Parts: sequence; structure tokens; C-alpha cells
Amino acid sequence: MKQFIMFVFMGFIGLLLCGQGWGQSKAPRFKALAVYENGGHHLAYSKVARPWLDQLAADSSFVIDYITNMDKVDSAYLAPYSLFIQLDYPPYGWPAQAVKAFQEYIEKGKGGWIGFHHATLLGEFDGYAMWPWFSKLMGDIRFTNYIPGFASGRVMVEDSLHPVMKGVGPGFVIAKEEWYTWNKSPRANVQVLASVDEGSYSPASATKMGDHPVIWSNPQVKARNVYIFMGHGPDLFDNVAYTRIFRNAIFWASGH
Repeated sequence: MKQFIMFVFMGFIGLLLCGQGWGQSKAPRFKALAVYENGGHHLAYSKVARPWLDQLAADSSFVIDYITNMDKVDSAYLAPYSLFIQLDYPPYGWPAQAVKAFQEYIEKGKGGWIGFHHATLLGEFDGYAMWPWFSKLMGDIRFTNYIPGFASGRVMVEDSLHPVMKGVGPGFVIAKEEWYTWNKSPRANVQVLASVDEGSYSPASATKMGDHPVIWSNPQVKARNVYIFMGHGPDLFDNVAYTRIFRNAIFWASGH
């Protein structure tokens, strides 16, 4: 009799716990999609970025999927994702349906976007024409040059109140980067969050712009978006300021 009573009691407790959702895994907060180059100069960056993102996703209850090209991307493919991360992937060579889907995703605010480094390689490359819409998204710019031998540089925060810059000091040093230049500063067309002090380059370089934003957002589209220039090498994930900006950008751009 005692065993029967205990059996009934434990069954009741089990039903109670299930009713309250205890012991059950939580549904993910959101889904993110990252496209990255699976080869070339940025492979080392991607190899470190992926486990860092996977750990953040596990710790913060979101899901992240990865692709290495845009061949299968269309509106239906993007629909489940609250965030699209262009992780060192250029803005050219995309198939027509991916171009259309991405533009709609950004213009209609179907999700957020974070672009890194190679996302502003805007111009005629590898036999592909310039993508004018993407150039406008990035502030109406065109790639002109870079520092092939790399240089360290001090990044100065300009908008400390923006959520992407939360917890970041007034400035921080990036130890090794290519520091792209463009035909003009995007400042007139975007919201600049941070810029690089070209006078801090070490070794010094003549490849300069004058006004040189390196983190910005375009408020003229519905999607929350942020471009973060720094993203060439894996050592960036040892930089606390960089990883904080990356993390902040994920939750801000995704709306979570």
C-alpha cells in the first residue's frame, strides 16, 4: 500500500513539474545565420569566430547556422532568421535570388545585419561588377586601398551611448589590421560609432583617408544594422573590446 501511495505521489509531482515546464529545454531566443569564406586570407579568422559564436549561442540561448556561399539563399531561406552575419564575406558574386532576398530583408526590416571587414570590398573584383545598392547601404562608398603590411591602430569611440558600444571604453588598440580606405568617408550617410586615429598607426602608413570611420550603422533602412571593419585575423578574439562590440552587436541587431 505504501509503495502504491508513493507511486501516485511521484506521478503527481511529475505532472506538476511538467505543467510548470521544469526540466524542459527552453526554446531558443532567436536564430542567426552567418556566411563566411571557407578559404583564402580570412580562413584563420573564421576558424576562431565559429567556436566563439557557438559558445556565445549556447550560453545565451540562441541558435546559429553557417553557410559558405549564398547559392541557396532566397526569401524563404532567410525567413527563420532574426540576424544575418556577413562574417568576412564580400558583397559581390551573389546569385540574383540572394541579392533580391537580402535587399528585401534589410529594406523591410525582416531581421538585423552585422557585416565585418570584407563586406566593404566594394568595386569591381574577380570579374564582378559593383553592387550599387550595397554601396549605398555602406554609406555610398567604394574600396580604394588598404595597408598590406598591416598596422596597429587606436580606435576612438564616437557614440558611447549606442547599444553596440555599451561597456567599451573611449578607445582601444587593434594590434594588427589592414585598415581599408574608401573613396570617401561614409559619415554623411551613416551614423558613425567609432573611427580609427590614423596618426596612431604603427608602423606609420601613407595609406590614409583623413576622416576614417571603422564602425557605423545606416539608420536609413528598417533593419538594425552595423558594419565593423576590423575582422581580418584571429587575434581579434583576444581583444576584450572587440569581442564586447561583437557580442553587443548580435543582441542589438537581432532585437534581443
